[in-house]
Amino acid sequence: MTAHPNNPLKADFPGLANDWHYLDTGASAQKPQAVIDAMTRALGADYATVHRGVYARSANMTLAFEAARRRVATFINAVSENEVVFVRGATEAINLVAQSYGALLQAGDRILLSQLEHHSNIVPWQLLRDRIGIEIDVCPLTADGQIDLDAAEQMLTPRHRLVALAHVSNVLGSELDVPRAVTLAHKVGAKILLDGCQAIPRLGVDVQALGCDFYVFSGHKLYGPTGIGALWARADILAAMPPWQGGGAMIDRVTFEKTSYAPPPARFEAGTPAITEVIGLHAAIDYVAAIGIDKIHAHEVRLVGLARDALRQLNSVQLFGPEESAGIVSFAMQGIHPHDIGTILDEEGVAIRAGHHCAQPLMDHLGVPATARASFGLYNDENDVAALVRGLERVSRIFG
Repeated sequence: MTAHPNNPLKADFPGLANDWHYLDTGASAQKPQAVIDAMTRALGADYATVHRGVYARSANMTLAFEAARRRVATFINAVSENEVVFVRGATEAINLVAQSYGALLQAGDRILLSQLEHHSNIVPWQLLRDRIGIEIDVCPLTADGQIDLDAAEQMLTPRHRLVALAHVSNVLGSELDVPRAVTLAHKVGAKILLDGCQAIPRLGVDVQALGCDFYVFSGHKLYGPTGIGALWARADILAAMPPWQGGGAMIDRVTFEKTSYAPPPARFEAGTPAITEVIGLHAAIDYVAAIGIDKIHAHEVRLVGLARDALRQLNSVQLFGPEESAGIVSFAMQGIHPHDIGTILDEEGVAIRAGHHCAQPLMDHLGVPATARASFGLYNDENDVAALVRGLERVSRIFG
């Protein structure tokens, strides 16, 4: 790839060839060559299964697999790598908590969500509600799209066993006041789960400093592969949770009369794991850490500011969410469906997301069926913002 003077990091991403303006990182980030190379080696010359083989290559792959777990632990400042459970992504992580920690709940217990949650942080709790009879409360939003923690404080009671909130909204880019949310949850004796999908690639996540009880994220948002993510939970919480899937690797001893289970994290990792994806996640974390999360966040905040200022000059554009959003700008154009916006932008070589973003309750709150969303990554620059604006000007001309 050719060098990009505005952002030399673009050259690390084969998927950005031919000056493609990729503004859908909030859905899934492009992958640097370092991740692709690591996965190629893991799937080829280095490949063997893990945890079972006594031959050298299997032992080496097991060491690499568990080194990746330690890398995730250090990246989020977990106390121990045994607090890190590998899953397919944040969706599976939340389902794991709902089915396993949820098995410790009973009818009448309450869970608090918010109006801006992704469907993955709504539907698993509804399934739990339908199964055992818990009750779900929904915290409203402030005028600028923040989770209204004043309202949450009034809503929380000792019957609440869990608070589950997005660290950063995937639609609005609004960032949760985590210290206050944690304090409010713990004040009534509830645990708190944070959906970190949009936070992990741009905010420094320190689970000990945050004080939360569960943290989930997906690797593909973090410039890594799909099919891999992590659930972090405090060791004592994981130790009290029953298995949620049965099979190989999660057992201690199996007989037809009784089975005993392995300690966490193995207890929650039934079957052959996503070996090459775990290796790819390790490489992605190394790549991001070498650049620096703080540097990435500052870069994206600057691009969001440029984009919001430019879009504000277009009379037909309505912006959603707070001014200082984390890497995401959602908007609508008067009288034009977001899908039409996305189609015309694609003709201009600009990729955005258009739709409800798996957040239909939030769309209902905003009073729109869908929004257009531009989401930035470490590889974006001013040229991408300019291309977005040019494309939207063409949309306005076409639709009059």
